[in-house]
Amino acid sequence: MNAKEQMVAVWEEHLKREFITREPDAPTQTMVPDAIVNHVPTMTGGVGVAELRRFYREHFVTVNPDDLEFTPVSRTIGEDAIVDELVISFTHSRAIDYLLPGVAPTGRRVQIPAVSIIHFREGKIASERIYWDQASVLVQIGAIDAAGLPVAGAEIALKVLDPSLPSNALIERLSPGTSA
Repeated sequence: MNAKEQMVAVWEEHLKREFITREPDAPTQTMVPDAIVNHVPTMTGGVGVAELRRFYREHFVTVNPDDLEFTPVSRTIGEDAIVDELVISFTHSRAIDYLLPGVAPTGRRVQIPAVSIIHFREGKIASERIYWDQASVLVQIGAIDAAGLPVAGAEIALKVLDPSLPSNALIERLSPGTSA
């Protein structure tokens, strides 16, 4: 197995432990001792295996909704990193600390595009940075009203999954008289 195949195998095993087998203490076994996880929009995660074990146990692996789904969009593999683009779908059926800190479950369906950047060192995960559009999440759970704001809800994820969907809807909605 070459280095790139090894990175993919380690990343896939990490994801399996987080989302399939849901073992709170297992994901850190795929990581270097000083690993970093940063969910950028909410600044959640941790630094170092001890902090990450606590984070996974209390705020991540154990709080994911039962209907959580991932739709892969693209994967780029570099010399020491993987970049995954995906759409995450779930029902906001429980408190999800890492995604919506302090927000009670709304029962609403959510679809969000996300990008994960995973760096490797010595065959293990050294860092994960995960980006998503928090405004889109807040629109979908009813925490903010998109009217009058340059934000959208699930349409963002749907456009990622189907690039042929119309572009410039926000411009048209918010700039009367403007045509795309």
